Amino acid sequence: MKEFFEFFRRYLRWLVLLVYVILSCMLLFRSDPYRHHLWLTSASTVSGALYEVGHNITSFFSLREANEDLNHRNAVLEAEVVNLREQINRMKLAGFTDTMPTPDSVAHFEFVVANVINNSIHHAQNYLTVDKGSLDGIRPEMGVIDHSGVVGTVSAVGPHYSRVISLLNPNFRLSCKIKSSLHFGSLVWDGIDPSEALLEELPRHTVFEPGDTVVTSGYSAVFPAGLPVGTIMPDKRDHKENFFTLRVKLFADFSRLSNVQIVKNNHRDELVGVETNNIVNSDPSSK
Repeated sequence: MKEFFEFFRRYLRWLVLLVYVILSCMLLFRSDPYRHHLWLTSASTVSGALYEVGHNITSFFSLREANEDLNHRNAVLEAEVVNLREQINRMKLAGFTDTMPTPDSVAHFEFVVANVINNSIHHAQNYLTVDKGSLDGIRPEMGVIDHSGVVGTVSAVGPHYSRVISLLNPNFRLSCKIKSSLHFGSLVWDGIDPSEALLEELPRHTVFEPGDTVVTSGYSAVFPAGLPVGTIMPDKRDHKENFFTLRVKLFADFSRLSNVQIVKNNHRDELVGVETNNIVNSDPSSK
């Protein structure tokens, strides 16, 4: 209380002056219509500017929620496109090109949206961490993509978080093909540029041009066929025996990863089980 009185005593003159100024302004703007109109106009301008600033701040903080909603919608649409493409391909192979496919009771692929909370691109072996885990249905060896292209595969899973081995890791190899060709090879990062990778083991008679799109081959239980990966760069071809090694410009920008989609293959267990049984049955020692 003593400090309050001391403050009041020290600034009494300024406080009295402020009161007189306020009273004078009120009398001035009330008595003169022109000045009253000027005051209202100025007040509206100031309040409008303040409202606009407040709106911009509110909009900024709501962007995260809107972005997450858009990512979830995009994941649903991406899953529908992938599943529809697979059904059409199956019906074409069966000879029913004039009939639209009907949806399966269980979709082949689903996409789970996750946020990237840690990422590296400059190490010899790069990984990223996402905020989805086993409680969200995530398991090891699930594919990870973003809105541009392939990112990597899940390598370790906790209840709430997962570790992803990045495509920018020499231990990660991705089966890919040139979109305009049936020939496929293996995509691997050479540790040089985080925006480029090498497509190895392409047959020498493969026909391609710089700028051709590279997509996933679908020859695994991790990624569906046709997901974008990158484009062939006009670098010199590396001839190794009967194979090409091509440099590929990656679609995914690993320096700006924020949201990703984890690919859930609902037919994975069946596929792995069938392949495992085939291997066991083909082993003469198992008979």
